[in-house]
Amino acid sequence: MEYSTFGRHVAIDTWGVQFDLLNDAEFLKRQMVEAAEACGATVLGVQAKQFSPQGATVLVLLSESHLSIHTYPERGFAALDCYTCGETVDPQIAIDYLVSVLKPEKVYAKKLIRGLGEMQVADPEVKVMETAEK
Repeated sequence: MEYSTFGRHVAIDTWGVQFDLLNDAEFLKRQMVEAAEACGATVLGVQAKQFSPQGATVLVLLSESHLSIHTYPERGFAALDCYTCGETVDPQIAIDYLVSVLKPEKVYAKKLIRGLGEMQVADPEVKVMETAEK
């Protein structure tokens, strides 16, 4: 079987997110797994770290690649990214899910098209989805 090198990598900076949402590694871990499942990805493992006095990092290892978040609650900031290989899993769905959960005031996003030669950069449309609340 031959695999495609095609992949999409969505990176997003969110600002104006509620402190408590960004300072809860266990909550973020649950939401990240739900986001991965929402886009059809296969979760292989999850690592979460709660920092002191605040902040969290969560990394979800996917069969298709990864989903991550790094938070700075004191600044209302979170950096998220999702990279998936192949055609079947759309990382934008995972990012949209997390934006819907975090409800930021501002969002800055870029999408890289990878694995086809020179990387292409696009401005993705970020959509708010229906999600379960905390």
